[in-house]
Amino acid sequence: MSIDGLKRLNVWVRAKDFALQIYEKILPSLPPEEKWNLASQRRRSSLSISANIAEGYGRFYFQDNVRFCYLARGSFEETLSHLVFAFEAKFIPDAIYKQFESEGEEIDKMLNGYITYLKKSKQGANEPGSNYSVHDDPLPYIVESLEDSTDLENTAL
Repeated sequence: MSIDGLKRLNVWVRAKDFALQIYEKILPSLPPEEKWNLASQRRRSSLSISANIAEGYGRFYFQDNVRFCYLARGSFEETLSHLVFAFEAKFIPDAIYKQFESEGEEIDKMLNGYITYLKKSKQGANEPGSNYSVHDDPLPYIVESLEDSTDLENTAL
């Protein structure tokens, strides 16, 4: 894998550029009292999108790649949530919000399309060890009926 390979991955490029736009257009618009809290959250969530796509890209087994894309999608949704909050709190103007909303819809489609592609292509499915998985034994659960727990509460009184 190389930086050139990653640069050819359009969804990674768009996610990286999305984070750069957050840094350039959103973070400076935050009020001073939010510079540490909201800015920090937005930095981490927006950078995590492209970082998780890149980490998955570096994996040889498609299920690992898909898993990291799911993490990227979660970070993407977190970033969008922060944007909605910033807009509703009137930290960013309508025009900038609309721009991010539009770009977000495109990135969402690209990321979901990339996940679908990875699942269909099954890259690395024949790699040594790819057919092994680790499963934990389910723990036995003790289930009490509501009547049993009510009796216990009454005896404790």
